Amino acid sequence: MAKTMLALASVLGFLISAVTGCFWVPLMRRLHCGQTIKTKDGPSWHAKKNGTPTMGGVCFIVGSLVSLGIVFTTLILHMPELFGTNQDMNLILCIFSAAAFGAVGFVDDFIKVILKRNLGLRAWQKIVLQVAICMALLLGLYKNGSISTLVRLPIFGTVEFGFLFYPLSMLLIIFMVNAVNLTDGIDGLASSVTFVVMLGFLVVASLMGYYHLSIYAAALAGALAGFLVWNFYPAKTFMGDTGSMFLGGAVVGMAYCMGWPELLLFMGAVYIWEAGSVVIQVTYFKITHGKRIFKMTPIHHSFEKSGWSEVKIVSVFSLVALAFVAMGFVYIRMI
Repeated sequence: MAKTMLALASVLGFLISAVTGCFWVPLMRRLHCGQTIKTKDGPSWHAKKNGTPTMGGVCFIVGSLVSLGIVFTTLILHMPELFGTNQDMNLILCIFSAAAFGAVGFVDDFIKVILKRNLGLRAWQKIVLQVAICMALLLGLYKNGSISTLVRLPIFGTVEFGFLFYPLSMLLIIFMVNAVNLTDGIDGLASSVTFVVMLGFLVVASLMGYYHLSIYAAALAGALAGFLVWNFYPAKTFMGDTGSMFLGGAVVGMAYCMGWPELLLFMGAVYIWEAGSVVIQVTYFKITHGKRIFKMTPIHHSFEKSGWSEVKIVSVFSLVALAFVAMGFVYIRMI
């Protein structure tokens, strides 16, 4: 039954996401909800993508949540004994994390694309909203008894962070959500990498007995595969901040709701690499008064500048994500 439900969640996620694109992408095109490409934020040849429909993340959001609803309705009818535990709340909190961050991204996209105000949400507005979401997520996990200030770190072993755990977690969550957003810079990159990451979370959650979360990971992995029908090179739609921030919220939600935030060091390695390249570039630029380490950041643009095709970058980055997911499995087995 368990494997059947996981398969059902992923297949439904794929089909609903892909079919949603048949309606959503043309709608965005008719409404002229196209992405404005700023060449200063990417290679000059990205200008040809100007006007590509955005906010396509709605496809995998709908696909994953509707799939999840169908599967859990089936489980409630046939296996009600699975419910009534703190796993229910863990799933709700994980969905909240994804949906709340996705809502911030949607508002940002709406202001930029629908209202035609290029700046979108101001930086301070985004930070205030993200901090509020972090506080709500961490409070919910604390109330549910699903979080501990003891963290198992590679090399250092178990570390007791005490109260510092909470502000550090807020910084980590906000960093990771925005790192996923930065990864969404070329066709199919964020969706492909997160597809691999969700497969990793599916296996980890299953091994650790988090059945509810494993179904959510399966549904989102399937929905991302369905979205790639529209988002893989050459992309017919972009996920927008709506999609990338939803994925960021889902990634951090999975790790924290399983009580393993340190898993982000493995599952989120590509995102950390992407955001880290920006931090390094900006810091070095300021220190050296204008010099650069990379040709362009986030780092995927540097590979583009070196002549790599978008398909090659997506393939290599996805393999890197897979390698770190495998390291995460090894780490869990060693604990």
